[in-house]
Amino acid sequence: MTVPADPRRENPLEVVERAMDRAAGSRPIPGNHLTPLFDGPLIYPAMLDRIAKATRWIHLDSYIFRSDETGRRFADALAERARAGVKVRILTDWLGSVTTRRSLWRGLRQAGAEVRYFNPPSPFHLRDNISRDHRKLLVVDGETAITGGHCIGNEWAGNPKAGRQPWRDTAIAVDGPAAASLDQAFAVPWRDVGNPLDDNELAVDAPSRGDSRIRVVAGEPGGVRASRATELLLAGAAEKIFITDAYLVAPRQIYQAIVDAARNGVDVRVLVPGNSDLPRVQNFTRIGYRDLLEAGVRIFEWRGPMLHAKTIVVDSRWVRIGSTNLNVSSLLANYEIDVLSDDIPLAQAMEAQYRRDLDRSMEIKYRGSTAGRRKRALAAFPVGSTPEERKHRPGLRERRNRAASALWAVVSGARRTVFLQYSVALTILGVFFLFLPRAMAAIFGFLSLWLALAAWLETRRPQEN
Repeated sequence: MTVPADPRRENPLEVVERAMDRAAGSRPIPGNHLTPLFDGPLIYPAMLDRIAKATRWIHLDSYIFRSDETGRRFADALAERARAGVKVRILTDWLGSVTTRRSLWRGLRQAGAEVRYFNPPSPFHLRDNISRDHRKLLVVDGETAITGGHCIGNEWAGNPKAGRQPWRDTAIAVDGPAAASLDQAFAVPWRDVGNPLDDNELAVDAPSRGDSRIRVVAGEPGGVRASRATELLLAGAAEKIFITDAYLVAPRQIYQAIVDAARNGVDVRVLVPGNSDLPRVQNFTRIGYRDLLEAGVRIFEWRGPMLHAKTIVVDSRWVRIGSTNLNVSSLLANYEIDVLSDDIPLAQAMEAQYRRDLDRSMEIKYRGSTAGRRKRALAAFPVGSTPEERKHRPGLRERRNRAASALWAVVSGARRTVFLQYSVALTILGVFFLFLPRAMAAIFGFLSLWLALAAWLETRRPQEN
């Protein structure tokens, strides 16, 4: 007697797919050709080539758009297309591009491009000031796109003549129908700061270009898509997790997912900068080293110029590439954009690059035997050395950051460094209160009235849908 199949029983893979769809807020989009791009010397030519071939519109969203040599090269390419009649729209974050010369924007506007700032400071809408547009996204004609961790500036381009290598970063080129979905993600912050895009630009039916399917994870302020998708990706790992992150200060649920995976036997490796453009964030990253090592996580610090990539590779299958760092600001407060793929060839290429990166890294371990390791110092052990590493001549900014790291943020002293800074700040504040009580009372009275007014104005704002 044949027992009929229970229609309620589902393929486990289908359950995982549905869970990922809901976590990411998008379903997989088939028919794409994916190309990983490593570092500015590969990323920038791919971007400029797509800009030069644009026939209808160019949508560029970049947290930082500098007015240096690299920024001017992009500005010239965008201005040329604008003069040719292509709709050129540029969105940049006010804070990220605060040092950009106004002459660069003026030249673009004169050529016919539309430039918008995201979130200029608002003294009475304090909640808005927290959110930033941290995306890095180029979409051309709704059919081709590039997104990743890179911004536009000389740091990512490098300077071979001066012996300076580019910042280590990763992007992905998406050719096919998913580019239209990325364009729809661009439309949201663009609409927040001005008139929306035309409807015809959000309904492009791009032709199939390949066999890869991807999900677009469009993180938004106050949303949880990036956090939920990342947590599910980590929780589902069976064999290995390779994380690269520029500013790793993971919230509790992400941190716990990393620790749990390592304790369950998953090969978890974390690659972070050895010297950072934000040394204070690096200190917070290092504070968590001991607990990660106790769980079995392997930690590596990059020895080249700034490591700025934000990628995750899981089980030689799942890949996440984008702008989202594993910290609260990126996961919950900012506009971010990531591509999530289960494309095996892409995962293999990403793993190969990860292993090359480890060859230029120092592994953080406990010094000596494992007995009583919580009481002993950590140490950094070189993994490998490459000709590029030996040729690299750091610039002034990198030398300054390395000196600051050596002085204030050695691996074993990161916790002491962070709390010493807080101790000094609180001591200074206490001295001011003791010896200048009237002045401090006036300052805090003014701040209280300002915050009270800002809070009252929040009650008057229309409710957002």
